[in-house]
Amino acid sequence: TTEPSSDSDSSPTVESLEDNPDGGCHIYRNGYYGSSIDVVEGILEVNIIQMTSIQMTESQAENSLVDFVVTCQGSLPTDVCTVVSDPTCQVSKSMVCDPIVVTDECLLTIRRAFEEPGTYCINITLGDDTSQALASALISVNGGESK
Repeated sequence: TTEPSSDSDSSPTVESLEDNPDGGCHIYRNGYYGSSIDVVEGILEVNIIQMTSIQMTESQAENSLVDFVVTCQGSLPTDVCTVVSDPTCQVSKSMVCDPIVVTDECLLTIRRAFEEPGTYCINITLGDDTSQALASALISVNGGESK
C-alpha cells in the first residue's frame, strides 16, 4: 500500500506486507522510494523528398538502381531499413537494414537495387535506440528508369 507520510516530507511512504510461508509471520518494511523519468524526443517524422533513377550502361543493367533522398525531424537516426513490397504493400519482397551516421542535419541518400521492372511499395524506416519513424512511397521501375 502507498500512503502519504505523516511528517513534513512530501515523499510517499511504502509499506509492504509479506506472508512468511514457514511460520505464518508477517514482515513489515517501511521506507521511501524515488524514481526518475528521462523524456527523449525521438524521431518524429520521415519524408522521402526525392527518388532518382541512376543511369547505367547496358552492360551494367542487371539491376535498376534508385536513390531515395530522405529527411527527418527530431533526434538523429542510427539505422535505416528499407522494405520493398508488392504494389499493395502487403507482400514483402526484400528487406535491407544498414547502420548510418548522421552528424548534423537529418538528410540522407539511400541507394537500393531493383532486380526487375515493375511497381513497388517502398517503406523506409529510420531508427535510433528509442524510436522509429516510417515513410512509404510507390515507385515504378522501368528497365533502368524510375518514374
